[in-house]
Amino acid sequence: MPRLIRFFVKTAFAWLVVALALKALALSPWGASIPAITPISWHALFVGWLTQLIFGIAHWMLPTIPGAPKDRLRGDERIMGGVYGLLNVGLLLRMVAEPMVIAQPGAGLWQGLLIASAWLQWLAAMLFVFNSWRRVRPAVQRGKRG
Repeated sequence: MPRLIRFFVKTAFAWLVVALALKALALSPWGASIPAITPISWHALFVGWLTQLIFGIAHWMLPTIPGAPKDRLRGDERIMGGVYGLLNVGLLLRMVAEPMVIAQPGAGLWQGLLIASAWLQWLAAMLFVFNSWRRVRPAVQRGKRG
């Protein structure tokens, strides 16, 4: 398994642990005092664990690009490195900004950081689609493209 894909998968495992720990904390007596623990735990679970795992495994398993140089069979690895960075920076930013927005309504800085976190995650998804689009194609059958 290529190194970048291992980063995606292992980081997804880490987000799973974080999400489940946040879920457990939310059910504890201390969880009620933490603003936004439920939404950030769901976000860690669905974006951090599930989306990141899907991005990594899809990048690994989608068909390669026919005729591409060996180092570009899966598209541009630099773009996928950017996807990894943007997705995780966006997630971390959300983990900090969302509780602060709820704790301090009207705090423009935290609201701006929360919006930035959403845009970073959106950009990561768009780059993933851009890099993977050419790899989703019909199967080649008996030497013919169909």
